[in-house]
Parts: sequence; C-alpha cells; structure tokens
Amino acid sequence: MSNIPHISIVSPEYRGENMVHELVERIVKAVSSFTEDYEIILVNDASPDNTWAAIVAECAQNQKVKGLNLSRNFGQHYAITAGLSNAKGDWIIVMDCDLQDRPEEILNLYKKAQEGFDTVLAQRVHREHSWFKQMGSKAFYTLLAYLTETKQDASVANFGIYSRDVVHAILAMGDKMRYFPAQVQWVGFRKAYMPIQHDVRAEGKSSYNLSRLFRLALDTIISFSDKPMRLMVRAGLWITVIAFILALVYLIKYLTGGIEVLGFASIIISIWFLAGIVILLLGILGLYMGKMFETVKNRPMFIVGQKCNFD
Repeated sequence: MSNIPHISIVSPEYRGENMVHELVERIVKAVSSFTEDYEIILVNDASPDNTWAAIVAECAQNQKVKGLNLSRNFGQHYAITAGLSNAKGDWIIVMDCDLQDRPEEILNLYKKAQEGFDTVLAQRVHREHSWFKQMGSKAFYTLLAYLTETKQDASVANFGIYSRDVVHAILAMGDKMRYFPAQVQWVGFRKAYMPIQHDVRAEGKSSYNLSRLFRLALDTIISFSDKPMRLMVRAGLWITVIAFILALVYLIKYLTGGIEVLGFASIIISIWFLAGIVILLLGILGLYMGKMFETVKNRPMFIVGQKCNFD
C-alpha cells in the first residue's frame, strides 16, 4: 500500500459511543470490496459520552482507523473540516456517524465518480426524518438557495464522495463559518447525484434542536451572502417611493380641502413601521459586523486535542 491512501472516509462523531464499532465494521466491509488502500478518520467533536474511548479501541484493532479528538465541541461542520484537513486520500467520503448514511452505498458512489465526476452527492429520496424536520429542511434550503444565489437540494446533506481537488478548494475557503453542503455547491466542479436508501437513526436522536437549526441557518446565510443587505436597500427604496407618493396624495387632498381632521393613528403606525425597518436594518448590519469581528480575530476553526494512529 502506498503512503497516500486511495480512499479516505471522514465521519464526525457526537454521541456515537454505541455506534462506532458497527460504523467501522460496515465501512471496512464496504470499502474492502474494491480496495484495501483506505483510511477511516473518526473525528470526536468533544462528545459527552465515551465516544473517544470507542474510537481509540477501534484504532487499536485496525491501524487504518484514525482518530481525532477535538479540544471542545466546535460543531459538526468544523469537525468535518478537521477530518478533511487530515485526510490524505485521492477520494474523500464524508458521512455521518448515526448510520442513516449507509456505508454499503460507498461502492455505488465510487463507481459513479469514476464516470468523470469530481463530486457525487448521495440523494436521500425517502428521508427517515420527522415531517417537521423535513419541512423545516425544505424551507431552509429554499431560503438558502434564494439568498446565496446557488443551487441547493434539501435531499442532499454531507454524505458523498469528493475528489482531492474539491477538498482542496473547500479547505482554501477562508470562511470562519463552515457549512459543508453549501461549500460543496459554491466551489463548483463536475457534480452528479445518486439516489440512495436512507436508514433510520441507529440510536438516540439528533442533537440539532430548533434553536440550533435556526442559528445554523442564520449563520450560513450571513456567511455566504450579502443579499439580505441588498434586499433591505431595495425595501428602503420602495418605502421611500411609497412615502413620496403618499405625501403627494395628502398634499393634493390638503390643497383641495379633502382633509378635515389630521389622522393620529396613521402617524403612529408610520412611526412604528419605519422604526421597525430601521431596527431590522441595523440588526442585519450588526450581524455582518459581528461576523467580520470573528474573522479578523483569525482564531483557528478547530483545535485537535488528541490524535490516534496518525504519524
């Protein structure tokens, strides 16, 4: 086997203590069907259970299994970035740890990539998620596609196979806010989509609650697009035009005696409406300034506390 593996499998781990062994076992079986030249990189995102101990145990059993233990919980997409930064393969597969991404689909993704594609994304035709989560996901991706002016697909997540060129391009992005699916779409390259079977979660439930999903959506939109600011400029322009037209209408009514009593309610409503617009605009500006502040500090996106089976 060469020093550079042909295939790298990157999987962020969180609350996966009881799933790590089965995940590794199924990945090894799937990848060994077409190559013995591979590495499996498991990234523990400071899981509060014994996930890291489970990863170390797998590393002891198989030298091709490698572990990264982050110093604290940075988040799923930062854990993916940590794995990509340490992956050496010609092709890199990214998949979640909950076994909803079936390792048995790896061979199909690899075969599709050999047809001349740089990226092959697993398309979950029938998602094993709750109706609420599916509807929220569709709404998020529709809004993200509109605001970032990129193509987004709610049936696609992290699972896929990516060439070394694609991974290099993603790692070269200087964005402090990382959202892997949006980065994949942004860098371009030749893409293909492959329908796959999506399994139910092997154990427990997703760590993404409504609050975390909303924060992820907001951070992603602010990081990847300035369109919210442009929309506010457009809204401000239209409000100005409407206000000017209304001023002309009321001026004509006043000159022709059409106004007998000045309206208190209309004045209050106008004040509150315009104040809301101003506060909203200032809030959006504040969010962008906050992201700029995070960027200029130039802190690392992740910190690796421990490594296992890395040279």
